[in-house]
Amino acid sequence: MLFTALYPPQSLFFMKANDEKNISRYIKIADSLLDQIESGELEPGTRLPSERKLSELFEVNRLTLRRALGRLEALGLIIRQHGKGNYVAEPKIERQTGRLISFTHGMERRGLAPGAKVITFEQRPVEAAIARRMEVPVMTPVYYGHRLRLINQEPVMLEEFWMPVYIFPDLEHQDLTNHSTYEIMNSEYGISMLKARRSFEPAIATEYEAKLLEIEVGFPLMLVRRLAFDQKGRYVEYGKDLYRGDRFRFVTEEAFAPELGEFQFNQT
Repeated sequence: MLFTALYPPQSLFFMKANDEKNISRYIKIADSLLDQIESGELEPGTRLPSERKLSELFEVNRLTLRRALGRLEALGLIIRQHGKGNYVAEPKIERQTGRLISFTHGMERRGLAPGAKVITFEQRPVEAAIARRMEVPVMTPVYYGHRLRLINQEPVMLEEFWMPVYIFPDLEHQDLTNHSTYEIMNSEYGISMLKARRSFEPAIATEYEAKLLEIEVGFPLMLVRRLAFDQKGRYVEYGKDLYRGDRFRFVTEEAFAPELGEFQFNQT
């Protein structure tokens, strides 16, 4: 009753209409800037005009404009640097979900310089949860690796992996800083990756992850879980990768199957 007394029904109607108008405005502003970014009119690294100038240009208040900029930031299209302004972000790197390509090889194909920093690498007994996924007995010796992956010296992904010691003896003697694990599997152990079962889900950065990836706590990430098989059908790796949401886009190809009346994913 108090709320109704302070804001009569007709006032509530106008408040709602005004809110919807503001929502519509900030989405239109974000879409306008999005079009300019995707068309190349605003190139990567370009500094956007100040909030004051943009507010005047779009004829909105600062609050509405900031909501629009926040939307673009969440999509990874702009980078907001405190005290410096807003900049157009580098284009996102596409990762094909239906193709099993190592991070190193995938980045090199795009003319980028991949790198790695080994945070942890050790031999340990496998815990129950991982043992179930890899179908090995609990306490089976595995190699556990934790690496920070880089592109042109920029941290973009955190990687964890578990590999059975009995399949990869002496793995600790391999160079995991300058070579991909898949390259080592093939060249040193004669093992070819046949296929992998992967899942994709959104995540947000913890304090630990944010520090390593040089992002803010709560920043959007993509968590990719991977269970890989070799040519003999053995589980040879279980992995978890955390990709920065502002640097990667995951895509898949689909083909329509008329006889089934459904889409089929191109998994190769």
